Amino acid sequence: MQKLLVIDDEPNILFTVTETLSSTQLSVVVASSGKEGIELFRSQLPDVVLLDVRLPDMSGLDVFAKIHAIDPRIPVIIMTAFSRTDTAIEAMSRGAFEYLLKPVDFMALRELVQRAVLISRLSQKPAVVDATEATLSPDADVIIGNAPAMQDIYKTIGRVAPQDVTVLVLGESGTGKELVARAIYHYSKRNKKPFLAINCAALPESLLESELFGHEKGAFTGADQRRIGKFEQVNGGTIFLDEIGDMSPSTQAKALRLLQQQQFERVGGSETIQTDVRIVAATNKDLAAMVAAGTFRQDLYYRLNGFAITLPPLRERKSDIRLLTDYFVNTLSREFDKRISTVTSEVYQLLEAHSWPGNVRELHSAIRYALVNATTEVITPDCLPPNIKATLTTAQQPPQTPHSPGGLEEIRQLTQHFIDAGSNDIYRSVIHDVERTLLEAVLQHTHGNQQLAAERLGISRMTLRAKLKQRTEDGE
Repeated sequence: MQKLLVIDDEPNILFTVTETLSSTQLSVVVASSGKEGIELFRSQLPDVVLLDVRLPDMSGLDVFAKIHAIDPRIPVIIMTAFSRTDTAIEAMSRGAFEYLLKPVDFMALRELVQRAVLISRLSQKPAVVDATEATLSPDADVIIGNAPAMQDIYKTIGRVAPQDVTVLVLGESGTGKELVARAIYHYSKRNKKPFLAINCAALPESLLESELFGHEKGAFTGADQRRIGKFEQVNGGTIFLDEIGDMSPSTQAKALRLLQQQQFERVGGSETIQTDVRIVAATNKDLAAMVAAGTFRQDLYYRLNGFAITLPPLRERKSDIRLLTDYFVNTLSREFDKRISTVTSEVYQLLEAHSWPGNVRELHSAIRYALVNATTEVITPDCLPPNIKATLTTAQQPPQTPHSPGGLEEIRQLTQHFIDAGSNDIYRSVIHDVERTLLEAVLQHTHGNQQLAAERLGISRMTLRAKLKQRTEDGE
């Protein structure tokens, strides 16, 4: 269970936060003074702290400094009733996670605390590289695999982690790039400092630049306060930039300067900020091809690619599938409070026959599905997702790929239909119908999950949303 420490001298705040946020996953501990809060921080070891800037015995900034000195990895959310105070901004520049204005929007607070809990977990839960070491750290996330390619990955992590260099992690979606980034962090000299993960594909360009570099008051519409960016906030720590291939050209330029000089300016500002942050970046895109196409800066690519780790897809290390399956069954059985002791040989055969386009993440989801369906202590083929159960049957059928005559027949017929109809817009019409069928099929496969659908399609979630929005506007 995660733990939230609230330090505030207002009884109604302590009561409301406790009543609103307490759950089976989160316990809330409260303190009404700075001294009590510091003592509880030491004894309770919370995952997140919610701290008021004005306390009866000492300033919130002094409390923040003391708890940050004890463990700078713990996210601290600052609360203030004074919208123009510089105290919260100063705390942010020293490493506070975020700040909120009173009266508190408790829906926004809930979401913020959830994000902070995730960041806390990433910083504190080790990512180790083999199951033997994991037995020494039961709460660790483990990179599993005995295949030669994975053994090379482990050696590479061991060599690069202690060196304070930028690392680029490459691989298909679901291969475990975030785990590798966390392993590099945990084996580095910065492992007592914060670790922060940013998904570059999840934020619009303007928000991503502000999130990373901060902004000055008045920099754009709605910027009514100075905002401290993550590169300034996580000074001394490590930032994981996931999906860096989706970063806009202007943000790429700033990122390049940061890598070269550890300097940047906030959006709308002229003051040069000096920082000390290690960057681990990741992408499932072909950056070299993007450089050739002019969509990714060549100088940034060379800077990132100085030390690269390429993760193999699961289909290229199928010898690890049984090992991964046993590990997921063991960990998920504890999560679901089930006693699953056996996986039948037929299940292993089905799993090894599957192509795993979603890689290790897809395998994890398949085992989770199987455990939910299991009614005995044995995982049988009937427990597996339908697409996995159909693997052997599909494998026995002649393949129908988009490049085969059979696979293209319907497209030929569609094209001929427009030719016979005398259409002068055949290209757009065919592409329009094919894309509609494609999107509908993939979204149906992912049960409407747009993030997973975008990953399977090989496009960004923003691109998928734009296509769906256009179809809605077209009345489809």
